[in-house]
Amino acid sequence: MRVLARLAALFAMIAALAAPALAQSGSPLVVTVTDGNVDPFPIAITDFIAQDAQSAETGADIARVVTNNLANSGLFAPVSQDAFIEDITNIDLRPRFADWRIINASALLVGRVSIDEQGRLLVAFRLWDTAAEQQILGMQFTSVPENWRRLAHKVSDAVYERLTGESGFFDTRIVYVSEGDGPNGEPTRRLVIMDQDGANPSFLTDRSYMALLPNYSPTSQQITYVSFRDLQATSYLYDLQTGRQEALFDSSNAAITGGGQSLSARFHPNGRELVMSVERRGRHDLYGFDLRTRALRQLTSNPSDDTEPTYSPDGRQIAFASNRSGQPQIYVMNADGTDQRRISFGPGRYTSPVWSPRGDLIAFIKQQGSMFSLGVMRADGTGEERILYDGYFVDTPAWSPNGRMLLFTRGDYSATGTRYSIWSVDLGGFNLRRLPTQGAASDAAWSPLLD
Repeated sequence: MRVLARLAALFAMIAALAAPALAQSGSPLVVTVTDGNVDPFPIAITDFIAQDAQSAETGADIARVVTNNLANSGLFAPVSQDAFIEDITNIDLRPRFADWRIINASALLVGRVSIDEQGRLLVAFRLWDTAAEQQILGMQFTSVPENWRRLAHKVSDAVYERLTGESGFFDTRIVYVSEGDGPNGEPTRRLVIMDQDGANPSFLTDRSYMALLPNYSPTSQQITYVSFRDLQATSYLYDLQTGRQEALFDSSNAAITGGGQSLSARFHPNGRELVMSVERRGRHDLYGFDLRTRALRQLTSNPSDDTEPTYSPDGRQIAFASNRSGQPQIYVMNADGTDQRRISFGPGRYTSPVWSPRGDLIAFIKQQGSMFSLGVMRADGTGEERILYDGYFVDTPAWSPNGRMLLFTRGDYSATGTRYSIWSVDLGGFNLRRLPTQGAASDAAWSPLLD
């Protein structure tokens, strides 16, 4: 079952301003990103300087968050501050580049924090290529002081994008299911929302009902999830701004669905439609659902079960799992239900397809005997599958918004039963990392980049 939660106050919108004094200059410096393992790129990150003690603490905190973000991506190797030779006291002066090259820092990030006359926090930074001795990025961000972590994530995204050529994924949030025990020892499942690095966790649902399988809208303002409040699986819509929750099916359309379960609702890229698996007359078919008109539109009609639908990034196709061939396999069809075709043909059971934000790959879970695997395949089914992780139990993959990382639920056997946690791995199968969550956790959903 899943958990109590009160709505976390969302961060105020940040105005990102290009600073005229921090104009960019060109440089060939770039991190080469491939699907395989890469040597992490060495970068030095100084504490962001300030003029008073309170701001100095914030500047050090921002540098720490940026350092952790870049290190956790697996693409960067921040140089220890203990090795620094030059003490940066003014980011408007050119650094002594030789001092940074001698400690093998290929890039140098320096910054400044200050409070303006309106009481807003201003964070400015420069990114330098130490070999070419050129500035390659300069920006500033402004927000209320309480949003310093959000600004640190935006700095991280800007540096990541400049050095890799890909968009970052640090200014994002993750919703997951917290697993625990209630007052009488009964299992509970509650939705929790947090920053992508585990900070600022807050419960969204309470112990009075189970909440499972959350999924984000394209705007990050809504999620869908499955609840058992009415003693059967029902898809719900949760507005993260208002805290309003509503069942996607009510008495007016119960006759259409036969009163059955509705599962795995996922948003269309336009944010106005959903696709979900609905039980009717003992089997699961896929339906489109218009959030404005509340109209259902049947997309599949097969004697077997069709489940776990996911839209392609352009909204033109849907991947789903079906046991119509005897055991679950991955299928793809047009968004209107036409041209249904199987794309997985390996041994084992294929479930949990999730389309990459890039559109080129579909993540899946594969089970052979007692072994579970997280893998990816091309969206048209051609080419070899790439297995990223094998384990005792693996489930519920979720992509980072740039398509570079995957979250998944991992179950590990113990004497007291299976213990569930959320892990991330990159597309090469490297940089395996456990997410910091409060207790046992599963069913993660990764938001798009926040506005």
